[in-house]
Amino acid sequence: MTDPSTRRHPKPRSTDVTEGMERAPARAMLRAVGMTDADWEKPQIAVASSWNEVTPCNLPLDRLAARAKDGVRAAGGFPLEFTTIAVSDGISMGHEGMRASLVSREVIADSVELMVHAERFDGVVALAGCDKSLPGMLMAAARLDLAAVFLYGGTILPGRVGDRDVTIQDAFEAVGACALGRMTRAELDDIERHACPTEGSCGGMFTANTMSAAAEALGMALPGSASRPAVDARREQFAVRSGEAVIALLDAGIGSRQILSRKAFENAVAVVMALGGSTNAVLHLLAIAHEARVELTLDDFNRVGDRTPHLADVKPFGRYVMNDIDRIGGVPVVMKALLDAGLLHGDALTVTGRTVAENLAGIAPPDPDGKIIHALADPIHRTGGLTILRGSLAPEGAVVKSAAFDGATMEGRARVFDDEKDAMAAVTAGRVRPGDAVVIRYEGPAGGPGMREMLAVTGAIKGAGLGDDVLLLTDGRFSGATHGPCIGHVAPEAAHGGPIALVADGDRIRLDMAARRLDLLVDDAELDRRRAGWKPQPARYETGALAKYARLVGSAAYGAVCD
Repeated sequence: MTDPSTRRHPKPRSTDVTEGMERAPARAMLRAVGMTDADWEKPQIAVASSWNEVTPCNLPLDRLAARAKDGVRAAGGFPLEFTTIAVSDGISMGHEGMRASLVSREVIADSVELMVHAERFDGVVALAGCDKSLPGMLMAAARLDLAAVFLYGGTILPGRVGDRDVTIQDAFEAVGACALGRMTRAELDDIERHACPTEGSCGGMFTANTMSAAAEALGMALPGSASRPAVDARREQFAVRSGEAVIALLDAGIGSRQILSRKAFENAVAVVMALGGSTNAVLHLLAIAHEARVELTLDDFNRVGDRTPHLADVKPFGRYVMNDIDRIGGVPVVMKALLDAGLLHGDALTVTGRTVAENLAGIAPPDPDGKIIHALADPIHRTGGLTILRGSLAPEGAVVKSAAFDGATMEGRARVFDDEKDAMAAVTAGRVRPGDAVVIRYEGPAGGPGMREMLAVTGAIKGAGLGDDVLLLTDGRFSGATHGPCIGHVAPEAAHGGPIALVADGDRIRLDMAARRLDLLVDDAELDRRRAGWKPQPARYETGALAKYARLVGSAAYGAVCD
């Protein structure tokens, strides 16, 4: 058999910088970074990561990038590594810095696209750990339509306080409990010191782990790679194999859009629904589909969710974390159960060059264990863990994690806040009461700008013992660690004059889960009167990246993309 390191592989783009007399200056630069005459015929592979030292989510990526480069070299390619930004949602939560979080998704996608375009790379291994870096890398891969493999940095292990596992979710909820005297400062300090014991991304089925599972279900990541903890040595093996896989895709002429098909997105939605994943998955899958030129709408989430049972008993609402899913076989356990029930497209192509069904047959994952992942015959909920709502308060749509609560209907009196900070102050001061419907507006994609996550507020409400008694809705977003009756992505947003901008203190708001409706119980004549007097708020930022984003970004109902 021919050694792959000596076999000639396709070079669809890097010939632009390696061939011909005119490219002598480019070759001179490449010699300075380590290329030699023996390397000019090798395909050049970008190894793009969001490594940084800002947050534990990204710490594994430099080590994994090095191993991915080993895989590229062994398969006959020449790897060239670069990094991009990654905002820590956990650190930026609850203050002005969170406005940059969703904006960073676009910057990540743009920066990777531009580097790969300019340097004429032939393929990409994309590594990410934080919430927005995962979809940002996948958006870039979809735009580029080259041979591309995604690799997740891995989940953090849970900490222990007493006899229970704790995660960053517990730290946020402890803040609310401590503020209202339900927990001592010493108890809060104990949780703070134990919530993040290793490197890796937040441990529950929060946004990073949700999107890693979605990437595997999309076929863009190697089977079984989504659930491995960051500190597990097997993750380095996945890195090597990812480097090898990108060369195999190049040889086979398979670009990312052949994998990112309509069937692939339906598979990803089904897996997110079965896992009870983060509401952010809706926003991100819409955006990735947009870049892949696949039509995916909010209605598709309800359609797929109607036929997909919720199976995973995971945090933030359940008992287990991603490491527990890994212990029983990982995401392939869920995918095989769904495939056997006819709920996945088994013929969807993946980065292995094989189909979903062929991958699962090769792995032969075990059946669900019945506790962490329920059997389809015994689901936690009959339908998926996310629900799209519409109604007079959300004509374009809104998203709720229906896996997080079992109430069929809720009605509350509006407590309106035009900024997250004011809502947080009201919660921690004990001014939010059972039966309230807390409305946080002007936090949408354009109005925020950046569609801030509200985990500080939702965690405080939960910690205050109000998690089942207060309805919370916003045109912003919720962290994957949020649970309870919390409705996000309300569209149109307040900054664009959506109905949420017209809500007044004391209005009645009704959530009807059976009808999938979110309604403002105010008559049309009164709303017309309010609309006539409404004026947009002045922009929070007039210059810089946030101002630019506010001018460009579209509705959350379509993924908050910036075309």
